Amino acid sequence: MLQRLLASKATAAVILIRLAVGSVFLSEGIQKFLYPAARGVGRFEKMGFDAAEILAPMVGVFEILCGALVLLGALTRLSALPLICIMLTALVTTKLPILLGEDLWGFHVRELSTYGFWSMAHEMRTDFAMLLGSTYLVIVGGGKWSVDALLLRRK
Repeated sequence: MLQRLLASKATAAVILIRLAVGSVFLSEGIQKFLYPAARGVGRFEKMGFDAAEILAPMVGVFEILCGALVLLGALTRLSALPLICIMLTALVTTKLPILLGEDLWGFHVRELSTYGFWSMAHEMRTDFAMLLGSTYLVIVGGGKWSVDALLLRRK
């Protein structure tokens, strides 16, 4: 089972996706602790999450740990799964209200100059790219230049 999880037939070029996905999540996770009012607990409260003081640090820890593991290519497939969940949650809680132009299920719409499809498309560009990048890593694994590949070669 572990061998199937670590195995990857992807070329070394997958490191570019790992660098993009891992560095964005690592950076965003760190910022949840550096700037809690703007990007951590305060932001989660403004969005409408009830347990923001628990949820924001938990998300930050997952982003830091999983982002670092993706960068290294260590347990790449498993590490990308929580990142997919984080992105899906972000899209539903922050981007759907922008599409509708109003609060949705207790999640508050941000103050923007415009709402609707094009505003949502603009605001979700990074989230969408991270969702697709993380999904790609679940499918192909860490590639030839990864800790996963190193561990398999040693076996």
